[in-house]
Amino acid sequence: MWWSKMRLEIGLCNRGRQGQGRLVAALTVAVGVLMVAGMGQAGSASPGDEDVARRLNIPVEQIRLLHTQRALSNQVLLEMPRAKLERALWRLDHPMPDNPGEAAKFYRLRAQIDRKGTIPANALPKAIARVDAMRKGVSLLPPTAKVARNVAAAANPAFGAPFRVAGIPVGPLRRAAAPAPPAAGGSIAAAAPVRSLTAGVNPGGWTWLGPGNIGGRTRSIVVHPTNPDVMGAASVAGGVWKTTSGGASWGPLDDFMASLNVTTLVIDPTDSNVLYAGTGEGFYNLDGLRGAGVFKTTDGGTSWTQLSASSGPTFVYVNRLAISRDGSTLLAAVRNGDATAQGISRSTDKGATFADVPSVSGTEILDVDFDPTDSSKCVAGGRNGKAFYSTDGGATWTAAAGLPTVAGFAGRVELTHAANNASIVYASVDNNSGEVYRSNDGGKTYNLQNTGTNYLGGQGWYANVIWAGDPTDANLVVVGGLDLYRSPDGGTSFTQISFWSKAPASPHADHHAIVSHPAFDGTTNRVVFFGNDGGLYQSTDVRNSMDTFGWQALNNNYGVTQFYGAAGNANTGKIVGGAQDNGTLRYAPPPGTNTGPQGYIAMFGGDGGYCAADPTDPNFFYGEYVYLQIHRSVNAGSSANYIYTGISDASDGNKCNFIAPFVLDPNDPNTMLAGGSSLWRSKNVKAATPQWAKIKDEAGSPISAIAVAPGNSQIIWVGYNFGDVYKSIDGGASWSRVGSTALPNDRMCTRITIDPSSSDVVYVTFGGYTTDNVWETENGGTTFKDIGASLPPAPAYTLAVHPDNSTFLYLGMEVGVFASADGGATWSPTNEGPTNCSVNELFWTNRALNAATHGRGLFTIDLGRLGPGPAPPAVAVPAGIGVSTPRSRVKTFETPTDPANPR
Repeated sequence: MWWSKMRLEIGLCNRGRQGQGRLVAALTVAVGVLMVAGMGQAGSASPGDEDVARRLNIPVEQIRLLHTQRALSNQVLLEMPRAKLERALWRLDHPMPDNPGEAAKFYRLRAQIDRKGTIPANALPKAIARVDAMRKGVSLLPPTAKVARNVAAAANPAFGAPFRVAGIPVGPLRRAAAPAPPAAGGSIAAAAPVRSLTAGVNPGGWTWLGPGNIGGRTRSIVVHPTNPDVMGAASVAGGVWKTTSGGASWGPLDDFMASLNVTTLVIDPTDSNVLYAGTGEGFYNLDGLRGAGVFKTTDGGTSWTQLSASSGPTFVYVNRLAISRDGSTLLAAVRNGDATAQGISRSTDKGATFADVPSVSGTEILDVDFDPTDSSKCVAGGRNGKAFYSTDGGATWTAAAGLPTVAGFAGRVELTHAANNASIVYASVDNNSGEVYRSNDGGKTYNLQNTGTNYLGGQGWYANVIWAGDPTDANLVVVGGLDLYRSPDGGTSFTQISFWSKAPASPHADHHAIVSHPAFDGTTNRVVFFGNDGGLYQSTDVRNSMDTFGWQALNNNYGVTQFYGAAGNANTGKIVGGAQDNGTLRYAPPPGTNTGPQGYIAMFGGDGGYCAADPTDPNFFYGEYVYLQIHRSVNAGSSANYIYTGISDASDGNKCNFIAPFVLDPNDPNTMLAGGSSLWRSKNVKAATPQWAKIKDEAGSPISAIAVAPGNSQIIWVGYNFGDVYKSIDGGASWSRVGSTALPNDRMCTRITIDPSSSDVVYVTFGGYTTDNVWETENGGTTFKDIGASLPPAPAYTLAVHPDNSTFLYLGMEVGVFASADGGATWSPTNEGPTNCSVNELFWTNRALNAATHGRGLFTIDLGRLGPGPAPPAVAVPAGIGVSTPRSRVKTFETPTDPANPR
């Protein structure tokens, strides 16, 4: 079951174990004490603001702002890598938005079906249901002998029929086989097995490339109450993950949930095989993803079911779940897409039904917690300094007193009960960059304990968490925002204990979850787990962890990195990918140091975006920070520097998309095109200081897609946020709109792909939870036809054409990868690898197709072994599923007769 007795002993102080763990903890304490003493001595002689400003060539006013807004001391500033320092400086001028509802329009643009911003209710589950129907359409009828031979004739029935389309495995879902019965006296293996992403499911299938050492935004952690080696983590875009080895390795539980955007997890205290997962990240961060309500498993994670009572629009964002000690009541902090309906929904029948709670209806609730000792008592935190308490299990709520009234968007309130005394409730309030309050009456009234520490770093609306989980000491408090701070005196004073600039030796920035080890006793076990934008971390001794001492990253194949784009060099196999929260990352194939899934390094910090790779020089890679701030590496991805000077649109959120497109000319690696509100081109992008020129003026909305024809740089296509598409046949000297009456003009153009064998054949993809998101022209834009009507009603983000045969098409959507072997006449979803997750980029390195996902990292599949042959056997497909009007130039292909021979 989920809480398997399976253990994998690891050598490095696995969460405060006896013997080895105590030795490491003791060393950590000793070193931490020495370090704190050293910090005190250094502090008395630390460099002044003016000195640091001079040494870093930064105005002293910015140095002081870095202190107050980014929680960076002078000593830390002097030690920071330049890339991280530049990101911190940029954040001073571009703080997290005061109105994040406006900022979220980039994601809404990709999801909406019209210019009014409409997103259909329950859109994602409906799209997933369509994908499931398409998979079932490839039936389990025995394939022909020839087709079976072409996939090694070794198909395990548990994996479904061995069919392929354009080399991509398709058909029923490929799940791990059930574990064998245990030998006499052995332990039962988990019914929800941890699957290794690094192991191929079948010969020639998808291979996961990582990253396994980076992680991604994690808002919830649960630990088995009696077997602490078993933990679960909620990735905001990668689903639910599990470890049975205390974090030594992780695996995804279910790739096929109707939503992988999981933000909160709870375990039923009366049955540890029952878990609830809330989906949708409703904190107004720009990249927050919509959800599909609450999911439940009763078998420890083997299967998950969407609770039908949570399928309505109110459950688009489930920010927090709480379950009573007796398991009788489930509370959900919810809101809909535009915040017109929000509050707390309550279930007293294990999620079969939910009812809105009238006393907080219309109030934004971001946190809800039950008293750990009394199922009738609970507390809730909202925004604007609002907090509430209930004495009847959440049926009614009363406003708490003592917290500040905060205007505007600020004032998010996070709450926690003290494990030592549940009558003590602490509140972390987003006011004055972080204030801590304490209640001694169960959350009815609060008193200010601390202000001015600046632990929230100016973004407490996004990252804000508080913990008081020591059962022996109600005064030990840890707060998290940008970094972590510890108080030994009930929140009166705080000391910074983590430094994001030193990650991963110290925890990553932006903290969302703090959870105690189940055996935490305040003396022999003081292990605490942390979830942040960099994944999972552990303190081996929360009383003494400090700076880089006493911390351990647990991102061991926790493959939840959210990529926006990626590109690779075919000669070296190196890939760079732009990741949310975790910068532009570089992958290098083994062997050697910093290679393979566990060897990713950061080429550039901050948020990543689109990427490009010079095909002729393996030293040149390109990435971007948000709003078209392009940077370049000249050392094969080891580091990068900005080159966007001269693009006046860059860094302006009013002129550029949050993730703005740029491309290298496929015919000339010295030429790059970049899209803000205008189209920009550099013809010397490899020069020390590239020169940029505007070649297309604004057209009403930001550019969202760019393509240059392989073999002819005079042919350029661009697409826009509102669906307009333009073409130039003279290198940008003149432009004409194409498809004005045929193409959608009410939703974002996400990608334009020009067939490498014919510049007249062009594919245009669109966003929106609707059908008709993939279009083709065979005459250079004179006419278009819809080749996506049979696909799921979901955004399409990227399309790739096989280099050797243009009838092989590959499509990345919000709900996975789809393949066509007949030029788009029919489509089939893959049944392994990048399945139901968002796929933002498909790109080639030689004949390997690579998929950059937003929540599951990078995958690759070798498609260089395809040759002519018969199609898969005919199957019964539900009406309208996976079929569109056939093209005249259809060809059918199959995989080779000897899959063991890659060429």
